[in-house]
Amino acid sequence: MGSIGYFTAEIGLWSELHTYSGGLGVLAGDHIKSAADSGKNLVAVTLLYREGYGRQRLDIDGKQTESFAAIDPNEHLIPTGLEIALPLDDTMLFAKVWKVEIKGIEGHHVPVYFLDTDHQKNSQYHRKLSARLYGGDDKIRIRQEYLLGVGGLQLLDSIGIQLKGLHLNEGHCTFSLLQLLAQGWTREDLCQKVLFTTHTPVPAGHDRFEWKDVEEVIGGLLPPDAKDIVKNAGDNEEGRRCSMSHLAVGLCNHVNGVSALNAQIAQSMYNGREIYPITNGIHHLTWVSSPMKSLFDKHIPTWKQSPEHLIKADEIPIDEVMIARQRSRKILNELIKASNDITLEEHRLTIGFARRFATYKRANLVFHDLERLRSIGKNRIQFVFSGKAHPKDSGGKQLIESIFGSKSELNGDIPVVFLENYDMDTGLAMTSGVDIWLNNPIRPMEASGTSGMKAAMNGVPNCSILDGWWPEACVHGMNGWALGNGEDTRDDARDAAYIYEVLEEQILPIWENDKSQWAEIVRRSIVASSKFTGKRMIEDYDVFYSQF
Repeated sequence: MGSIGYFTAEIGLWSELHTYSGGLGVLAGDHIKSAADSGKNLVAVTLLYREGYGRQRLDIDGKQTESFAAIDPNEHLIPTGLEIALPLDDTMLFAKVWKVEIKGIEGHHVPVYFLDTDHQKNSQYHRKLSARLYGGDDKIRIRQEYLLGVGGLQLLDSIGIQLKGLHLNEGHCTFSLLQLLAQGWTREDLCQKVLFTTHTPVPAGHDRFEWKDVEEVIGGLLPPDAKDIVKNAGDNEEGRRCSMSHLAVGLCNHVNGVSALNAQIAQSMYNGREIYPITNGIHHLTWVSSPMKSLFDKHIPTWKQSPEHLIKADEIPIDEVMIARQRSRKILNELIKASNDITLEEHRLTIGFARRFATYKRANLVFHDLERLRSIGKNRIQFVFSGKAHPKDSGGKQLIESIFGSKSELNGDIPVVFLENYDMDTGLAMTSGVDIWLNNPIRPMEASGTSGMKAAMNGVPNCSILDGWWPEACVHGMNGWALGNGEDTRDDARDAAYIYEVLEEQILPIWENDKSQWAEIVRRSIVASSKFTGKRMIEDYDVFYSQF
């Protein structure tokens, strides 16, 4: 029958195993968990990063530094005793293999294999391939991706896993396609048996390497027409460098984006190629708070096996919904008190914003006009932020400092909390514990926005630019709020004004004066989330898997 191979450079399975940087990796973890729940014959391959993505430290001014605490794989993973060896740099690269079995709700297991170059036979340079996620220069990154793509296939061959198809989570995995060709697959086979998922239209999200550096690593695996493949797939550099995403798209027939809008935008990135929309979904059992789980257990007892049944959330008694919401708020408040020694005020509307601090996400947009914000929100609102900037992203780091600066200027009129070292645990506490979820990227640069789905499933209404998943879910004023009218041009003053207008004229009046209407919006938010589950996502992917 054969298995589906799922290759990903990062994966978020749980917080302490920090081999993930943000949405891409956490989505991969949710994909694996949802496949296990659905009984799919999937096997995943990724890399082990013994220093992970880095632990964030912020000083009193919001200046970010990073530390890299070692991950002991023995605390998280099972040593398989297996090894692989690949030719690299005129020697052999050795990698140990670790594994974890993800158990689904009905007992089905999906194995996840981690390749680890911290091997005594390797040079110190090659050992560093398993040091940090996205932490090295291009030469390190190419070698990591070679290990993932070529080494991952070698591993599956060595343990006798017969692949009926391959699913690549972004361009980091592209070298696996070249290895399949070397193993005897034809280009027709690639077109029929490979699915490539593209996530972001942001250029920095797509690896581009110098051709000579690629040739140095993979040698004869590189097809003679590789530059033409990249160019013909719509690369805006016209093949000057090796775009890993365009190389993958040029070799695959099946390519999907991660929301309807994202797929539409991706078509222009890839020379008009048909990009299928499969909107992301979240693993419901991972991303619902304990109080909300208890609520669903009582009123929708089938929700664990069938999360689509959350569509019945509008039948749950309002008072019980709001009691569960208050309990979730309390969990977040206790975290904030323990970590920041700040007590949030019960009567204020708590606005949450947490994600990677990439500049296009505009984390500080709400502070564009501090006096306008103060006039609207003094003694009425409070903010909770969290998120890391990439260690090399000076713009992202400046955003964090900007938020700390606005915090000082607001001087207690509007409390601003920043939770350090954003991870999956913090993400759950925030998406379930705030009152509204703010999202204001530059449209259409948000790929999907799964944090908003997590908030919605916990009864936290979204207040968001119409980007990513939100155009598919938003019923303005009913299950959340849209910011703007879907404009694709950047205008920070305009979009900040949208936030202020919605806060002042719609959100705060309901929050303060009509608790019954607020509770209805909370319930309808949960209803909306029922269409954005990992189970539904896997069913959508199975349309492709079944064709392999």
